[in-house]
Amino acid sequence: MMKLHTFVICAYKESPYLEECITSVISQKDYSEIILATSTPNDHIKNLCKRYSLPMHVNTGVAGITQDWEYAIKQAQTPIVTIAHQDDVYFEDYSRRVVEEYLKHDRPIIFFTDYYEIRNGIYVQNNGLLRIKRALLMPLRIRSFQSVIWIRRRILSLGSAICCPSVAYVPENLVKPVFYNHFRTNEDWEAWERFSRLKGDFVYIHKPLIAHRIHPDSATSVMIEGGGRSREDYEMYRKFWPGLIAGLLTKNYKISEKFNKLV
Repeated sequence: MMKLHTFVICAYKESPYLEECITSVISQKDYSEIILATSTPNDHIKNLCKRYSLPMHVNTGVAGITQDWEYAIKQAQTPIVTIAHQDDVYFEDYSRRVVEEYLKHDRPIIFFTDYYEIRNGIYVQNNGLLRIKRALLMPLRIRSFQSVIWIRRRILSLGSAICCPSVAYVPENLVKPVFYNHFRTNEDWEAWERFSRLKGDFVYIHKPLIAHRIHPDSATSVMIEGGGRSREDYEMYRKFWPGLIAGLLTKNYKISEKFNKLV
C-alpha cells in the first residue's frame, strides 16, 4: 500500500535538537516515509542519519531557508509532505490526523495544527500569543469556511497565525515555486498569502500536534534582535491594507515580538 505522507526533516548545521525531532517523527502511530534534507552536510547529521537509517538528500544548489524548503519538498514522493523543522517535536498522532483529513477533503491545499511551545525545555500549552493565534484561527474550525477565500484572507490580514512547522503541504494543488526567496522571517506568511487565493481548503486541525521550540539561535529570534522583522511585517500588511492601516498594524504586531524572547 502506497504511503500518503512524508516527513522531510530539514537539517541545518549542528542543531542539538535534531535527534529529538528525528525520534518524534519515527514514533508516529501511523507510518510515514521519513527522509532528511540538508545543504550543510556534516558528521553530526550523517551520524544521526546512519543511526536511524534515514536517507540523506543534499542540496548542492543555492542554499537558504526558502531554497532548502523548496528542495526538501521536491524530494518527497507522496501526495502529502511535511517539512519537519529540526528544532521541533511532532506528537505521535500528527501523521495519522493529517492523513485522515486528507482523505476527507476533495482539494486540500495545506493542513496545519494547533501547537505548544517549548521554552527552556518546558512545554508551554497556553500563553498570550497562543491564545491570540487560536482566536484568529477559530473560523477555520468550521469545515465549510476552510474553502472560503475571503475568510482565509481576513485571518491572514491580521497576522501570521498558522504555525509553519505544523504545516503539511499537498504539492499538486500548490502554485510553483512553493516558496519565494524574498523574506528572512515572513517567508511562510508570504506563502500562505499566495495559497489563500487558490481554490481548495485550508484544513485546520485544532488539536495541538507539535511543539515549536523558542530559542535565541532561531532565524526569527535573530531577525527580531536585528530589527528587520518590522520591515517584513509592514510589507506583508500592505498586501491586505492601505499604508496607514498597515503601519498601525505593524506597530501593534511588534508587541508580539516579546513572546519570542525567553526572558
